[in-house]
Amino acid sequence: MINELQTVVLSHDINEHQLSSGDVGAVVHRYPDEATYEVEFVTAGGNTVAVLTLTNQDIRPMLQNKMLHVRAVAA
Repeated sequence: MINELQTVVLSHDINEHQLSSGDVGAVVHRYPDEATYEVEFVTAGGNTVAVLTLTNQDIRPMLQNKMLHVRAVAA
């Protein structure tokens, strides 16, 4: 189960929001169905790129043994 404030990883690209598979976000709300979430994606500077409603098919929990990767987003 994914909980509020948990770090998650995007499972696929969402081009209209400049998000790529592997981008890291934070769950800001979990809906009662426990399969739908509001996830915020931010830059390293703290600027919000997108807040999206996503499902278990769109995200997965961030595991302790994963390596983070940095990439630039368009201004």
